[in-house]
Amino acid sequence: MPLDWSAGELAEGLKCYRAGEFFAAHEHWESAWLRLKEPEKSFLQALIQVTAAFHHYYAGNLVGAVSLLRRALRRLEVCPAEFGGVTVEPLREEVRVWVRAMEDGDVVPWSVVEIGVE
Repeated sequence: MPLDWSAGELAEGLKCYRAGEFFAAHEHWESAWLRLKEPEKSFLQALIQVTAAFHHYYAGNLVGAVSLLRRALRRLEVCPAEFGGVTVEPLREEVRVWVRAMEDGDVVPWSVVEIGVE
């Protein structure tokens, strides 16, 4: 089932995420998450975890960031290549790159994971 990324809490959260306002994005998406049913609920939880990970990353909490990215990746791994109006495969690969970089100690600021909405 496609999620509506053009209006409401999902759109506001996406706007905040893309602006680097990760805490605000998390809050918007959590409001939407509370009303969802599976499998959309687990999928949005993965996106919320990615968002929370970047909030932790930019606050200097690398342990928390990599932990959240790993949890998000576990949820994303079971999704098809496209789900809920989001292109998932590129998202999964970018999360993998961030996890590897953090685990290797190669943590340099580069652009956050892109959430590609159709």
